[in-house]
Amino acid sequence: MNPSPEPPPSHVRAAFGARDAEPELIDGGPVWKCGDAAVRPAGKPAEATWVAKTLDALDVDNLRVARPLRSTDGRYVVGGWAATRYLSGRAEPRHDEVVEVAVKLHQATAGLPKPRFLDARADLFAAADRHAWDEQPVELDPELGGRLFEQHAAGRKPIALRPQVVHGDLFGTVLFAGDAPPAIIDFSAYWRPAPYGAAVVVVDALAWGGADPGILGRWAHLEEWPQVLLRAVLFRLAVHALHPRSGPRSLVGLERAAARVAELL
Repeated sequence: MNPSPEPPPSHVRAAFGARDAEPELIDGGPVWKCGDAAVRPAGKPAEATWVAKTLDALDVDNLRVARPLRSTDGRYVVGGWAATRYLSGRAEPRHDEVVEVAVKLHQATAGLPKPRFLDARADLFAAADRHAWDEQPVELDPELGGRLFEQHAAGRKPIALRPQVVHGDLFGTVLFAGDAPPAIIDFSAYWRPAPYGAAVVVVDALAWGGADPGILGRWAHLEEWPQVLLRAVLFRLAVHALHPRSGPRSLVGLERAAARVAELL
């Protein structure tokens, strides 16, 4: 079993104005509710600072955005932790609404410059992303997604859309609270065409969220839809093949999603 995450230490809570708040782990972590603050680990300060500045400037109709909190001395990151204002809600299987969030969000981020930290990223998600887009090959475990990757990669065709800042991990991270607007609390940045963020949501929803296959057709008006869906499938297959906690059982849903997308090509 994974050890329970450690709460933010008292000096971090104090720095973000929550000295006396009792840390409360949210949905298994790694985010902690500390009074009116949501405090999370920020192991990459440059990336965490970019996320904070981006969330602070975002203004999207009918979308709640977790605004960053600065420390008492003006920093976004303190001792490897960052904080936003706490927003109520939980992830729910409202898949089409999450896709709608992706579409509206990426209209708002269309003019952002490419973050400098992206080219230097070397984690498995960055490796999987580059491999999916045929930019930098990586060796994949054939039993955990590599064989499927090779099969589906044959269907790649060039995409004539310009890249921009997109959120590449909205599935399971958009919060809903009754009739309140949906909320985003973080930003996993990638430099890809705008519809790709929606495509990742759809693939994730088909693979692990119990979404009906009709979701593929409901968003077919998005540009280059079959090809961005294919890139999303390849990305998730590569992540699965590279991730140390993957197993044959977790591949089943992804196999099903990949087969549905292949029917569109």
